[in-house]
Amino acid sequence: MAEQPANNNSSDEIDLGQLFQLIGRGFQKFFNFIASIFKGLFHLLILFLLFIRKNFIILTAAVVVGGVGGYFLDKAAPDKYVSKMVVEPNFNSVQQLYNNIDFYNDLAKAEDSIALAASLGINDREAASIKKIFVDSYSDENQKIKLFDEFIRELDTTTIRALDYEAYLENFNAMDARFHQITIISTNSYVAKKTQPTIVESISSNDYFKLQKEKNDDNLNLQERIYTQQLSEIDSLQSLYKKVLVKEADKPMQGTNINLAENGESQNKELALIQERDVLKERLVTLNNERANKTSIINVISDFPLRGVQQKGIWKSYKFLLPIVLLGFILGILGILQLNKYLKSYSPHK
Repeated sequence: MAEQPANNNSSDEIDLGQLFQLIGRGFQKFFNFIASIFKGLFHLLILFLLFIRKNFIILTAAVVVGGVGGYFLDKAAPDKYVSKMVVEPNFNSVQQLYNNIDFYNDLAKAEDSIALAASLGINDREAASIKKIFVDSYSDENQKIKLFDEFIRELDTTTIRALDYEAYLENFNAMDARFHQITIISTNSYVAKKTQPTIVESISSNDYFKLQKEKNDDNLNLQERIYTQQLSEIDSLQSLYKKVLVKEADKPMQGTNINLAENGESQNKELALIQERDVLKERLVTLNNERANKTSIINVISDFPLRGVQQKGIWKSYKFLLPIVLLGFILGILGILQLNKYLKSYSPHK
């Protein structure tokens, strides 16, 4: 009976030993797998370097030819100029703005200078000079925070609790931004300025947005009349309280009794009126700011410059792009030839 525990201990030690061996073999296989991946990548790198060394002269010639050709193409190509305008669309007109700009850009891509000239109010030659026109949102972190603050003010308490700033940013898109930047790239440095009135008018002339602006103006005028009337009533009440206090002060004192409760109540009422007056003044200021911001269907924050800025940068030049294109083309041809050679020599029975 005393030898039974010893056998159990021996069996447990064997089981644990087998377990550790299995774990060790598992880790060994995992590390071997990782090592095989690195070996494979290293082997591919060496093959690529050998391929480059073998065809170095051809590849170098492609880069040189592309660079020289790109240089002359840059010299022969007309200069391009960039002009930018920042706008603030009101009354949910931002979607219309993007649709209009996309339409203009499609015409520029199609080189339909006649239709583009008619759409932008310029002549055919000026329209033909426009190579690209696009619009994107113009906002920074501070503007997004302000937009988020305005957004949550319109929500109920339950919805606000379920929404945070990070969730708002995830659903934030170009249409939600307050400011938007219109960019025109053209070979004519003066054409962008000429298109500005038509671009703005294409939004402002929309009947739906005109109606929205009229309703907004009516609402602002109504609110202003209400606030003004409330201020007038507060002034009347303040004048009345002053008259009452003066009359109370003119009454002869009866003994030495002074009604402190009544005096305190009058002072509290007058203080409440002053506070209410300050609130109404702040609302009027906010109202005037809103009226100023929405005086137009689309506010032009920054006009197109009189003359565009010449587009520069090595990344967009032919002397940078053409060598890459030629190098990629040559690599593709050489790769196909190498693959064809391998397929000819390939034997499935090896």
